[in-house]
Amino acid sequence: MGSLKMDKIKTFVKECAVELKKVVWPNRDDVLASVKVVVFSTVAVAIVLGLLDVAFTSFMRFVF
Repeated sequence: MGSLKMDKIKTFVKECAVELKKVVWPNRDDVLASVKVVVFSTVAVAIVLGLLDVAFTSFMRFVF
């Protein structure tokens, strides 16, 4: 019974290796372009949220 589990694990690992060989990995330029988009988007959202926070805080201090 234990051998059956080991056979399934070995089969799984072999199939994973075969599938990973089919993967088309991105080149350096694609990765850098994606990183730039993520960093820019993160900074833009942080700035917008920061400005909203300042605006709402100022409004609340004015009201109360």
